[in-house]
Amino acid sequence: MTELAEERKHAERCAAALRGMLDGAHRNVVIGEEVAGDRYSAERLGRHLKSLAKHLEEDSGGPPFFGRLDFASGDHQGRRYHIGRRHISGGLGGQPLVLDWRAPVSEVFYRASATDPRGVAVRRRFGWNVGSLTGFEDERLTDGADTAGESLLRAEIERPRVGPMRDIVATIQPEQDELVRAALEESICVQGAPGTGKTAVGLHRAAYLLYAHRRRLERRGVLVLGPSPAFLGYIATVLPTLGEFDVEQTTVERLVARGPVRGLDDPVCARIKHDPRMAEVLRRALYGRIRDPAEPIAVREGSAVRRVPRERFGRIVDETLGEAVPYGIGRERILARVLGLLRRQAEAAGESCGAAWARGMGRTVAPAVDAVWPAVRPEEVLAELLGDPESRAKAADGILTRAEQEEIGWGKPPRTVKAARWSTADMVLLDELAGLTERPRGYGHVIVDEAQDLSPMECRAIARRSEYGSLTVLGDLAQGTTPWAARHWPERLAHLGRPDAKVIALTTGFRVPAVVVELANSLLGALEVDVPATRSFRADGRLRVERVTDLRQAVVTAVRAALDHEGSIGVIAEDAAVAGLTAALRKAGLVDDTADPFARVGVVPVSVAKGLEFDHVVLIEPAAVAETGERGLNRLYVALTRAVSRLDVLHSRPLPEFLTPSAR
Repeated sequence: MTELAEERKHAERCAAALRGMLDGAHRNVVIGEEVAGDRYSAERLGRHLKSLAKHLEEDSGGPPFFGRLDFASGDHQGRRYHIGRRHISGGLGGQPLVLDWRAPVSEVFYRASATDPRGVAVRRRFGWNVGSLTGFEDERLTDGADTAGESLLRAEIERPRVGPMRDIVATIQPEQDELVRAALEESICVQGAPGTGKTAVGLHRAAYLLYAHRRRLERRGVLVLGPSPAFLGYIATVLPTLGEFDVEQTTVERLVARGPVRGLDDPVCARIKHDPRMAEVLRRALYGRIRDPAEPIAVREGSAVRRVPRERFGRIVDETLGEAVPYGIGRERILARVLGLLRRQAEAAGESCGAAWARGMGRTVAPAVDAVWPAVRPEEVLAELLGDPESRAKAADGILTRAEQEEIGWGKPPRTVKAARWSTADMVLLDELAGLTERPRGYGHVIVDEAQDLSPMECRAIARRSEYGSLTVLGDLAQGTTPWAARHWPERLAHLGRPDAKVIALTTGFRVPAVVVELANSLLGALEVDVPATRSFRADGRLRVERVTDLRQAVVTAVRAALDHEGSIGVIAEDAAVAGLTAALRKAGLVDDTADPFARVGVVPVSVAKGLEFDHVVLIEPAAVAETGERGLNRLYVALTRAVSRLDVLHSRPLPEFLTPSAR
């Protein structure tokens, strides 16, 4: 039997074993309902077993393994292991048929090299096509040189991209693997050039950490934050293909939302609201409601009067302020301490002070506590700040200028708090106030993608949720497109609560061809950020720059030609041009009205193109893209780097001067 036939036989055994694992999971669900000792245990066991069965059923059906390690020395001498996306059992007492890519020994698959073979004699990579094993490629590391090429690795990296993002588990490079397997306690910042796989690294890190620290992270959770719903849809299938279904994925806007966004700030107002100075303004607005007691607390019980002197009441308030606890917890402490004083007086008089006494006394003294430390909702505080010039001036004195105070104020305050039309920036301010009032839910690990575009106030919202966990921060300073986008990582990491996080640069682009990278790199000098130029792993790819007179007709022609090639096609243009281009392509029968986010051809506004990839990109009018606000050149850089195979640049106006003449 040939080696390829043997490997195919092994694949058949894996498929049978997976079916057996699924059957066993279903049997365990039935048995588990009968063996649990009590109702609570039965419920927890049932949920666990049903979840396991569900995950096995939802397995992607992809290849059972993508690699193999043959060890010649070391602890695993003479052993052979197949490596795949999930563990496949070899039966009771038997060696696993496939090791999970996250297992400790699997690390060698990604890290071994000719100069450091780590005991590996042969590393084998497999090629698959529609579920069928088509071939393999061996690297004989102990010979002192890699004796095989990288044809399968390149083929996997360069495979056309249709639909949502795929995992990169078969092609993780050593520098990426180091980041994926970084310790849970370590917060890292990945400065990743386009196509370097920073997003994939972050998602694979989530999967790895859940594997290595399952119990700890299942209790506190893992959160993935992306820049837009479109981006989240694009990456949604990656973690499930790696066997992880219970990771929360959302945007910062959704994370902080406390209701519908119905208001719209002008750019100047939004910039002020996202400024970190607003944190102190909000703190003053909230804690400025606290007052010194004006009178003692006196409560009549029968013929007796229980008292808390004004001076003692004042000391309780001062002590609580000094403890720097959230506002809501501080109010509860004051109430508890006042009740404690009254309880001791009552018990000294021989009274019994049970739960009913505490409830009744709490209702009695609540008005006195409210007078010095009132119960408030974040919406009430922010509405007063934005709607009342005197309150705003008091809270912002010495922090915001008079002009800035007027800029963020409501011209016509709403009649009630419920009628307020909150903006996106207001939601971030409300979240800041909510964080001052009570502790938000915390996560064991938070992964933040496109972090360079976060405002300082958005960073603070994330920091509150990762106070006792760690962070993986992903981004590219060159792709910063918001008005408050970061130009340096240390400042942004400080706002995220991790000033000491290590910054690691990924500079090898695996998805973007060299010819496209060269064109995009020509913009770096104009972006006012200090990032290294990208190097491409790929020598393939095609760039076509053409000046045309009729952009709509030219885009129809370009898309029609692109359909002759395999893969996805993205037409990227300034937002205002999207409707007209879509109409032209629809009239030509090249797009339809289904709004399928993973359609073969898509017209994408440049404002939402970040993070997306297309095999073929048709970029329309670079000069117009470059003029879209103060970060227009950054948006152009983003647009140029969305292509993973071919890029057509169509323009009727002269190209921006920053693009190199050779690229024209």
